[in-house]
Amino acid sequence: MSPPRGGATYLSSIAPDIPGALIYETTWIQGGVRYAYDPKTATFTDTGMIPVGKFDNLEGYVAKELVIPSHDGVMIPLTILHREGLTLDGKNPTVVYGYGSYGSSMNVGFSTTRLAWLERGGVWAIAHVRGGGEYGQEWHYAGRMETKPNTWRDLIASAEYLVREKYTSPAHMAPWGGSAGGILAGRAITERPDLFGAAIIDVGSLDTIRAETTTNGVPNIKEFGTVTEEAGFHALLAMSSYNNVRNGVEYPAVMLTHGFNDPRVEPWQSGKMAARLQAATASDNPVLLRVDFQAGHGIGSTRDQYLQERVDQFAFLFSQLGRN
Repeated sequence: MSPPRGGATYLSSIAPDIPGALIYETTWIQGGVRYAYDPKTATFTDTGMIPVGKFDNLEGYVAKELVIPSHDGVMIPLTILHREGLTLDGKNPTVVYGYGSYGSSMNVGFSTTRLAWLERGGVWAIAHVRGGGEYGQEWHYAGRMETKPNTWRDLIASAEYLVREKYTSPAHMAPWGGSAGGILAGRAITERPDLFGAAIIDVGSLDTIRAETTTNGVPNIKEFGTVTEEAGFHALLAMSSYNNVRNGVEYPAVMLTHGFNDPRVEPWQSGKMAARLQAATASDNPVLLRVDFQAGHGIGSTRDQYLQERVDQFAFLFSQLGRN
C-alpha cells in the first residue's frame, strides 16, 4: 500500500523495537508530508511534523514524467512541469535543468521558488541525463570521463523534444546547471548555440583543463579524469566549456553566478568564461557575471542571498525568453 498522494516516498525512520515506520512523501508540485505507517491496520496518518506551507498544495499545476530518445537512441527520463491548460504554441519561456555528475539523481522534490516560474506561464523541465544515478552505476558511468559528452547531448535531446512538441522554441529556452552541472549547461550552449535563447550557469565548472590544479581538483579526478593521461586530457578538453567557445559565433544570452569564497569551484572559472564569451560572441545578447562577495558555493548562503539570486536569474530569463 502506498501513501495517500502517490508521490515519491522515502523511509525516514524505523526502529526494530517499535512497529511501523515514518514515511516522507513529496511530489514535484506539492509540499512534503511525513506519515506514520501502522502495519496492523495498513494505514498512513499525517504526523503533523511538517507544517503545511501557504503554497504547498496549490491547484492548477501539472507534472509529466516521460522518456525520450537521446542522440544515440538511449531513452532519457524527462520531467516537465507547467500550469494546467498550457498552450503549446512554441512560445513558452522554458528552463531545461540538469546536473549529470557523481551518480547524483534528480529526485522528485518540491520547490516554492520554482512555482514563481510556473505561475507566470513558464515551463520547467528536468533532464535526467547520464552521469546521474537514476538507473544506477551504469547510468553514472555512461556520463563520466570519456563518456561525458552523453551528459550534455542528453540535455540537447531533451531540448529538441520540447521544441518538437511545441512547448517552446529556441528563442524561448534556456539550459540551467550549477557546479558540475556547469559542464552540462556550458557545453550545451557551446555545442548548440542555435538551440537556446539564454542560459544560467551557477558556480559552474567551466575550465576543466585547469580545474585539476585547484584545491578541489584532485578529488575530482575519478569523476572527470586527469590531464596527465592522454585519454583523460582529451576527455577534459571535450567537456571544457571555456575551451569550446569559438570566435564569431552568435551565442545566447548568459548569466553566470558565483560566490567569491567558493571552496569547491573557484570563481575565476565563471569570470574567465564570461570574458571569453563576451569577446567571442557575434550576437548582441548580454553575457553577465553576478558575483556575491559574501557567498561561497551556495550551500551556506542565507535565505535572503538565495532569494535575491533567484530574483535576478528569473528576471534575466524572462527578459530574454519572454513571449514575443
